[in-house]
Amino acid sequence: MNDLTVVILAAGLGTRMKSRKAKVLHEAGGLTLIEHVVASALQLARPDGVIVVVGHQAEQVRARVAGRGVRFVEQTEQLGTGHALIACREAAGSARGDLVLLYGDGPLLSANTVRRLIEQRRASGAAAALITTKLEDPAGYGRAITGGKGRVLAIVEDKVATPEQRDICEINSGIYCFDAALLWKHISEIQPNPVSKEYYLTDIVEILNRAGHEVRAMLHPDATELLGINTRVELAEVDRIFRERRCRELMLAGVTIERPETVTIDTAVEVGMDSVIEPFARILGTTHIGENCRVGAGSVLRNVRVASRVAIAPYTVIEESVIEADVTIGPFARLRPGSHVHAAAHIGNFVELKNTRMGAGARAGHLAYLGDSEIGSDVNVGAGTITCNFDGAVKHRTSIGEGAFVGSNSTLVAPLEIGPGSYVAAGSVVTQAVPADALAIGRSRQTNKDGWAKQRRERQQRSS
Repeated sequence: MNDLTVVILAAGLGTRMKSRKAKVLHEAGGLTLIEHVVASALQLARPDGVIVVVGHQAEQVRARVAGRGVRFVEQTEQLGTGHALIACREAAGSARGDLVLLYGDGPLLSANTVRRLIEQRRASGAAAALITTKLEDPAGYGRAITGGKGRVLAIVEDKVATPEQRDICEINSGIYCFDAALLWKHISEIQPNPVSKEYYLTDIVEILNRAGHEVRAMLHPDATELLGINTRVELAEVDRIFRERRCRELMLAGVTIERPETVTIDTAVEVGMDSVIEPFARILGTTHIGENCRVGAGSVLRNVRVASRVAIAPYTVIEESVIEADVTIGPFARLRPGSHVHAAAHIGNFVELKNTRMGAGARAGHLAYLGDSEIGSDVNVGAGTITCNFDGAVKHRTSIGEGAFVGSNSTLVAPLEIGPGSYVAAGSVVTQAVPADALAIGRSRQTNKDGWAKQRRERQQRSS
């Protein structure tokens, strides 16, 4: 919207969270609370029209929304919501248009709801509009004292309300849309509370009414959307809501999620049509899964790009890696950051990759560790094979050419190059380069001592 400024209050610590971390830095649905609110604000206003008020752990809050183009105002002393908004006066600049006030701990509020609030204020010509809702138990919330036609005459805090006012179920959400010119004209009239010494923005309602301006209420039927987070219990509830929403969206888009109440899927995750997510899977961060994939029970994927027709067997863990089409992985496999598995490759049970590129059609069927490696297409890596990539000080790479065969229980000491089409005999310790199409044998010659085992048993029996 043109001529719109969105101010997001995110300066508080949040003492009821019982945390050393600022409240807006806690996560729900895979993003910090402030990231959710900024994302909604950017659906309404240009990036330079969004102002985030920071205070506690200001640098960490800035870092979480860096790169989005929003601006910041630092509230070095937290003296209430009115004081936070006054601190934005210079940054807000122009006195034209609308100013919307949001909160960094209110991540469930949708941009569509805020858009309706803005449209209602503009249509009514009111100096301000605010969102209210009705609660069965409004204790602790400021009550909206309303007149005819949705006019708001005052906001009365619970602790100073009369018994009659406490019976009112319509509460103030704290979310406002102001005529910016009138807000800045009257905001200096807010005086500090004589007890707390804080500047309460709720006072602006009576101030605007005294000046002959209207304040309107937009009664919102869904109190859940207005939920602010103050405790870990509320944080868990919001996290649950985000994940239920995402599961529902994905299922309606053609994804099968078995027992969705057990599955954890972050807000930013994308999954293609006809893919299946088995129970207790965790799909996190910015993971993108293509069509016709299967993610096995208990698997964990974080910031992974998965192409189509990929089968990930149960209890597989993959982080910050790329999986191309028609790959099979697991069960009980682990792909650490920096891994790239090309089309139709196979990573079997108890195989671990780290910073490794696995070529098309390559196979590591069981019990292998492949770190800092470049593995060509159609390579076979036998069970028990490891790349010794660390010499105690520096990591080294192993390169295996296409079509090579590495026998079971081989130890590949990096830096090492194994040529294409070559063959490494099972049980070898390989420390030197292997030419293309060669056979490498790096093990001692076997010696058999006839009768040795029988003689040993007889000695043991005599000594006992």
